[in-house]
Order: sequence, then structure tokens, then C-alpha cells
Amino acid sequence: MPLKSICILRLSAIGDVCNAVAAVQAIQRHHPDVKVTWIIGKIEKVLLDGLAGVEFIVFDKSQGRDAFKQLKQSMKGRQFDALLHMQVALRANWAARLIPAKRKIGFDWGRAKEFHSLVTNERIKEQTEAHVLEGFFAFAEKLGVPESEKHDLSWQIPISDEDIKFANAHIPPKSETEATRTLVISPAASKEERNWLPEYYAAIADYAHNKGFNIVLCGGPSDVDKNLGSAILKFAQCPINNLIAQTSLKQMLALLANASIVLAPDTGPAHMAVSQHTPVLGLYGHSNPKRTGPYLYQQYAAEVYHKNIQVQKGKNAKHLAWGTRVKGSDIMQQITVDSVIEKFDLIVSDFKL
Repeated sequence: MPLKSICILRLSAIGDVCNAVAAVQAIQRHHPDVKVTWIIGKIEKVLLDGLAGVEFIVFDKSQGRDAFKQLKQSMKGRQFDALLHMQVALRANWAARLIPAKRKIGFDWGRAKEFHSLVTNERIKEQTEAHVLEGFFAFAEKLGVPESEKHDLSWQIPISDEDIKFANAHIPPKSETEATRTLVISPAASKEERNWLPEYYAAIADYAHNKGFNIVLCGGPSDVDKNLGSAILKFAQCPINNLIAQTSLKQMLALLANASIVLAPDTGPAHMAVSQHTPVLGLYGHSNPKRTGPYLYQQYAAEVYHKNIQVQKGKNAKHLAWGTRVKGSDIMQQITVDSVIEKFDLIVSDFKL
């Protein structure tokens, strides 16, 4: 029987929903008549708003119990052919109980946590050493999408003309002038320990500027973002356009689309840039870039994860639970400026920038 309706349950975070979009749109290409409902977090919906063929239902976790009541009300009279339960957090697992679906597809036993397996009746295939995006894509495979489509991914996240106009005012579109090259630095992760040192960011900004790149900072409105941006400006010798806390998510997406290279730690804008096919130089110390790195650009990660996991656990990543994290507040400063310059130069060469 043809697939008529599916429900996606993935509430957060920005990077994860960007990875999930690739799987969802692969399903839509394979099942062009399917109706898609996506239960999503409030902030994440702002980024994906207008996604073609998708009805969004916002689950605002800040509302506590009322969020579950609202979800239950939204589900009245519905019956989905399949629920793709793409999140293992306890909150999401509780929400899954309220979604009426014939098939409730969840993660495999190895990744099922917080009672995840109790609210699903099917599981995706077991994967070893899989990227987060590949985990999401396994849900698409359960609905008949060929694995081969994983090698031809696309992200079609709508951006308004006004948001594009905003971005174009700060970074000329790639199609208009190949002579203008821009490095966008999105320096702040959600956890401070994942951030690189401001003087190191400044050193890369100066290096890129000397190579003919314009430099732009972008980020959210938190004090961590703003303080890190201010510190980078203090250390840098080159001119920098600081747009931290001055953009919406859609405007930031448009900026990342216009960028030549994006430099970022393990944070949402890195995956936003991937969705725009902008090369990403990722900075990784605490998490494995082969699991959470920018999917299309994992080879350009400057990382100290693997050497630290060996020191802390006495084993390499392949012999540990996939996703095991490195701990410590001084890990990121082990990533040297020279190692990042090496990756920067490699991107410039590979993409003929």
C-alpha cells in the first residue's frame, strides 16, 4: 500500500534537525504524495519554517506538562501510517506515546535509551560508527528509500527574499562575484568547554585576511556568544564584521550560504552551513567528528578527540561505545593554530577558492 502520512518526532537541536532534513526530503522524493507532520522544538521550527510539504507542530518544552496536553489535543482524530521517532530523550519518548501510528519506528537496541524501545514497535538497522545523519537516514530506508540516495543528499530550507537581501548586504553572493572570498566564523558552541580560544580564532582571522578573505562573525544572542566575539575582535589585527546577536536564524542561514568557508566548533551553524553546501572547517575535541562533524566535510575537521579518548579510556574510539565523549575543560585549546591553518589551506585548494 502507498505511504499516505508520516509523523517525524525530532524536537532538537539545530544541528540535528538540519541532519534530519536530509532524510525527510529523501523520503519526500521517494514518496511524493506522502503527507509529513513534524513535531519540533520552538527554536528549531523558526529555522525550518516553510519547509515544503511539511506541517509543523511545535512542542515547547518550556511549557512543561502543558506541552504534552497541547500535543495530545493536536493528535486527536489523526492516524499516521508511520511515526519516525528520531530522538531518545525521555521527554521525546513520553511524547511518542501520544502519537497515533500503525508503525512506530525507533532506534536500534544499542541506541535506545530512556525507555525508547518501550514506545516503538520497529527499529532501524543496527549501525556501527555511523554519523548522526546516517542514523536519521536509516529511518528513510525503513520506508523504502534506497541506501544509494544517501550519496545524493539535498537540503531545501526556504529563505525569504528579505533574508537573502540582508545576507547579500554583508557577503556578496557566490554567483555574483567569485573574486570576493569570505570566512565566516561561528565561534560559540552551546557548552563553553567546546569553544576554541579567542586569540586562536583571531589568529585564523588574520591569516585568512592576509590571504584575501573578508572576515565575518556570526552567532546567537547569548552572553557566551557575545563575549567570545568581543574577545576575538580584541585580539585580531584585521577588520572583522561582527554580526553576533544581530541575525535571525534564517538570516544566518543566508549568510552561511554566501560564505566561502565556515569555521566553527561542534555547533548548529556548522550543520546549517552543510545544508547550504558551504565548506566547513570544524573544531572537535570532545566529540567524534566522524559521528557529529559537518557531514559533507568531515575530512576538514581539526580534531584532538582521538588522541584524548585514547588517553582517557585506554582504547581508541572503535573499541568504545560509539559516541563516547572526551571530558575536560582544557581539551579544545590543544587544537593548534597551525593545524587549523593546514585544514584551511586544504579547503582553499580543494575548492579552488
